[in-house]
Amino acid sequence: DVQLQASGGGLVQAGGSLRLSCAVSGFTVDDYTIGWFRQAPGKEREGVSCISNSIGNTYYADSVKGRFTISSDNAKNTAYLQMDSLKPEDTAVYYCAAVLELSPGIPVLAAQALGTMAPYDYWGQGTQVTVSS
Repeated sequence: DVQLQASGGGLVQAGGSLRLSCAVSGFTVDDYTIGWFRQAPGKEREGVSCISNSIGNTYYADSVKGRFTISSDNAKNTAYLQMDSLKPEDTAVYYCAAVLELSPGIPVLAAQALGTMAPYDYWGQGTQVTVSS
């Protein structure tokens, strides 16, 4: 049974930090790209960042570049999103998702080229991040 469990959200003041975790069960992440998405009320879902677990390349949306860091621990089957210098506009429900890499690193390379992350095979439930001003 495939499951992605996102956790680590909460309420933080502007300028603060949070670390989100995405624990994966039901498959090993070695051949997958893990992505983080977010959706704020009334807005479309936005791809935030992704990491290839096969070759380690990464992608960041311009809105979070330099503030967020994605990482993955294949031994723990878990991915992380370290969020620093948080802004009120980062407030959203954050989701993690996984996509099988048909060729190593391809989903990240595609995101880097297109500036968008899609599509993903498996999704977790969201975790709320609220940044107060």
